[in-house]
Amino acid sequence: MKPKIELVQGDITRLDVDAILNAANQSLLGGGGVDGAIHRTAGPDLLAECKSLNGCETGNAKITKGYLLKARFVIHTVGPVWCGGSKNEERLLASCYRESLKLARQHKVKSIAFPNISTGIYGFPKERAAKIAIETIRDFIIDNQDIEQIFFCCFDQENYLIYQNILTQ
Repeated sequence: MKPKIELVQGDITRLDVDAILNAANQSLLGGGGVDGAIHRTAGPDLLAECKSLNGCETGNAKITKGYLLKARFVIHTVGPVWCGGSKNEERLLASCYRESLKLARQHKVKSIAFPNISTGIYGFPKERAAKIAIETIRDFIIDNQDIEQIFFCCFDQENYLIYQNILTQ
């Protein structure tokens, strides 16, 4: 059965899925935006587990328990800071999605939700980031159909409309 891709607008911390993605910084110790919201909602045990992970490189991913979240797992990935496209940002962003999906498969995740990685303070152009996210996930699920539901969770209307436009093309 081919995984179902869905688009939702709202707060990723409230989704009842097996895993949510955290657009983290390299320390994995919390920050602003999605990262801060996930850490606040999950509680202090998430921070304690993240401290044991020794950070994460850009383009890679690590997994923790979800603690007080509805999600069983949090997959932390570090997206690239946009530098005009000259620092392999597109390749690194695609790697965030691939590495996160690999971890999800290893942990038998059936449903997963992704935020808009790198499009906030990291400045990645939103439409370009959405195209990379959708294309990378569609390519991955061709040969990996263990994950049954994939959500793109957009906090704001602007990102939601960008994803809606690309997904319907």
